[in-house]
Amino acid sequence: MNRYLRPLHALTVLFALLAFVSCSETDDEVDEYADWQSKNEQFVTNKYNMVRQQIAAGNTDWKIFKSYAKPADDTGVASDYILVKVLNEGTGSGCPLFTDTVRVHYRGQLLASPSYVDDSDPELGLVFDKSWSTDTYNPGISMPSKFGVASVVDGFATAVQHMHIGDRWLVYMPYQLGYGTQDYNNIPAYSTLVFDITLAAYYKPGMAVPDWKADESIIWDVE
Repeated sequence: MNRYLRPLHALTVLFALLAFVSCSETDDEVDEYADWQSKNEQFVTNKYNMVRQQIAAGNTDWKIFKSYAKPADDTGVASDYILVKVLNEGTGSGCPLFTDTVRVHYRGQLLASPSYVDDSDPELGLVFDKSWSTDTYNPGISMPSKFGVASVVDGFATAVQHMHIGDRWLVYMPYQLGYGTQDYNNIPAYSTLVFDITLAAYYKPGMAVPDWKADESIIWDVE
């Protein structure tokens, strides 16, 4: 605001601001993340039980993986696991390790909320990040992101360590394997993270990571 504003104009602005605040307080405001912790915890518990039933019934489209950071000899609880819906099976033979660098196409979403509901999947909501610039995933023109497996949240790191080149998974990560109990950028605390992930390539420590050309069909799959 101009510090030389005349008193009359200043009063006008003040009254306008007061009126705005008054209206904001009386209007019905949407609490986007009301009871968010409970909603997310219940969702993960229900989804975990559903996936276990699907796997027990012989459905191979679903997978459960325990966080790499959790003890392998303990059955754990639902929040120790990621849940995977297989969207496409790749042809690669090996999987990245924790020390590797990967290239992935991805999109991250929260669970549905009052203002954000995915038309194609009503369980999902706000898209908080994605690697592709188009509305829909198109690997022919998209540039996969590059990062170290060790640099991402536990749920994401667990997923890619089980993926083969060309695998495309929808991965459900409880908040304990995501950003936990603190807000992170536009992700509220206690958020289940749901990632659409495609593993495009991975590289061992010390390997040169070449520039990516979307129109090339080169697959890097190094044991």
